[in-house]
This record gives sequence, structure tokens and C-alpha cells, in this order.
Amino acid sequence: MRRTTLLLLAVTGTLTSCNTLKNTVDASSDLSKLGGNWELNYISGPRIAFNGLYPGKKPVLTIDLLEKRVNGNTSCNSFFGKLVADDTSINFNEPMAMTKMACPGEGENIFINTLKKVNKYTITGDTTLNFMMGDIAIMRFKKVK
Repeated sequence: MRRTTLLLLAVTGTLTSCNTLKNTVDASSDLSKLGGNWELNYISGPRIAFNGLYPGKKPVLTIDLLEKRVNGNTSCNSFFGKLVADDTSINFNEPMAMTKMACPGEGENIFINTLKKVNKYTITGDTTLNFMMGDIAIMRFKKVK
């Protein structure tokens, strides 16, 4: 009886892993889809609710593939810099220019520090951009017009 239970748990775990992998494969990484305007709707790490971090306005990114530039707003300050990306990887470790208004709360610092950890991205359904640290999604954006 105990062996049957362990075998059933092992098979269930394997099937769950296959489903998880299938969902990951459905997302694509394609530089041509990266361009455009993106609004943050998820960030990992903080113990503060997302709406508490960004009560007035959400951070946004604009990615210009032709000029190889990125600019945006942290929900308080504006920034811009060089885009470093290919079909699967992206990073924000190049120096960026940024305005220096005093910002309430921790939202801006959390956004900038999390952005610096990003090293990969995936795009799901042309409207969801996931920024990854390794295989873990740490930021998610939705496409806006």
C-alpha cells in the first residue's frame, strides 16, 4: 500500500512538471515583439501590496527597437538609456539617465532594483511581457497603446 502511494505521488509530480514546462514553452522570446509601450502589473519581492507601492500611477517602459533605446517612468521619475537585448536576454545594467524628484514610498526603489536583476524575458500572447531572473518571473508588464 505504501509503495503504491509513493508511486502515485511520483507519477503525479512528473505530470505536474510536464504541464508546468508546457506552459513555459507557450511563451515566446522574440526581439521583434519586445518593442512598444508596457505597463507594470506585477513585481516580486515586496511585502507591500502592488497597489500600495504604486497608488497613483504604475511604472511604464517604452522600448524602441530601431533606436535601441528604452525609456519610462518609475511611477515618479522618468528614465532613459540604451537597450541591451536579443531574442531571449535583456539587461538594464547600462547607466541610465534619470530625473531626481523626491518620491513617496518604496515603489521607485523596488522597481529600479528589480529591473537591475533582470537577465531574460518572455512574451506571452503578444500582450504580456515577463522579465525573468534565470527561470523566475520577477516582473510582468502588459502592452499598452
